[in-house]
Amino acid sequence: MRIVVDLNRCQGYAQCVYLAHEVFRLNGQEALTYEPNPDDERRLQVERAAAACPVQAIALDRVDGTERGEAS
Repeated sequence: MRIVVDLNRCQGYAQCVYLAHEVFRLNGQEALTYEPNPDDERRLQVERAAAACPVQAIALDRVDGTERGEAS
Protein backbone atom coordinates (compact mmCIF):
# COMPACT_ATOMS: atom_id res chain seq x y z
CA MET A 1 0.00 0.00 0.00
CA ARG A 2 1.15 3.50 -0.77
CA ILE A 3 -0.19 6.65 0.88
CA VAL A 4 -0.25 10.03 -0.80
CA VAL A 5 -1.37 13.05 1.20
CA ASP A 6 -2.18 16.34 -0.52
CA LEU A 7 -0.45 18.59 2.00
CA ASN A 8 -1.93 21.67 0.33
CA ARG A 9 -5.42 20.33 1.05
CA CYS A 10 -4.61 19.02 4.55
CA GLN A 11 -5.87 21.39 7.24
CA GLY A 12 -4.30 19.64 10.24
CA TYR A 13 -7.53 18.25 11.74
CA ALA A 14 -5.45 15.19 12.74
CA GLN A 15 -8.22 12.61 12.47
CA CYS A 16 -5.71 10.37 10.68
CA VAL A 17 -3.27 10.74 13.58
CA TYR A 18 -5.86 9.57 16.10
CA LEU A 19 -6.77 6.51 14.02
CA ALA A 20 -3.31 5.47 12.77
CA HIS A 21 -0.70 7.14 14.97
CA GLU A 22 1.98 4.67 13.86
CA VAL A 23 1.66 6.00 10.30
CA PHE A 24 0.55 9.66 10.62
CA ARG A 25 2.12 12.22 12.96
CA LEU A 26 1.78 15.93 13.61
CA ASN A 27 4.92 17.98 14.07
CA GLY A 28 3.87 21.04 15.98
CA GLN A 29 0.19 21.82 15.68
CA GLU A 30 -0.33 21.57 11.94
CA ALA A 31 2.61 19.96 10.07
CA LEU A 32 1.60 16.43 9.08
CA THR A 33 4.23 13.79 8.41
CA TYR A 34 3.49 10.21 7.42
CA GLU A 35 4.98 6.88 6.39
CA PRO A 36 4.23 6.65 2.64
CA ASN A 37 4.57 2.84 2.50
CA PRO A 38 3.24 1.34 5.74
CA ASP A 39 3.17 -2.38 6.47
CA ASP A 40 0.10 -4.28 5.26
CA GLU A 41 -0.75 -5.08 8.88
CA ARG A 42 -1.70 -1.40 9.25
CA ARG A 43 -4.04 -1.45 6.23
CA LEU A 44 -7.31 -1.31 8.17
CA GLN A 45 -6.07 1.51 10.41
CA VAL A 46 -4.86 3.48 7.39
CA GLU A 47 -8.10 2.96 5.47
CA ARG A 48 -10.10 4.17 8.47
CA ALA A 49 -7.79 7.15 8.91
CA ALA A 50 -8.13 8.11 5.24
CA ALA A 51 -11.91 7.78 5.43
CA ALA A 52 -11.98 10.07 8.47
CA CYS A 53 -10.16 12.95 6.74
CA PRO A 54 -12.71 15.79 6.56
CA VAL A 55 -11.03 17.41 3.53
CA GLN A 56 -10.29 14.22 1.54
CA ALA A 57 -6.53 14.84 1.55
CA ILE A 58 -5.46 11.18 1.75
CA ALA A 59 -5.31 8.83 -1.22
CA LEU A 60 -4.36 5.15 -1.00
CA ASP A 61 -2.81 3.13 -3.80
CA ARG A 62 -1.96 -0.53 -4.01
CA VAL A 63 1.70 -1.39 -4.35
CA ASP A 64 1.08 -2.54 -7.94
CA GLY A 65 0.13 1.04 -8.82
CA THR A 66 -3.63 0.70 -9.18
CA GLU A 67 -5.55 3.22 -7.18
CA ARG A 68 -7.21 1.82 -4.07
CA GLY A 69 -9.37 4.91 -3.71
CA GLU A 70 -9.44 8.39 -2.45
CA ALA A 71 -10.82 8.66 1.01
CA SER A 72 -12.52 11.42 2.84
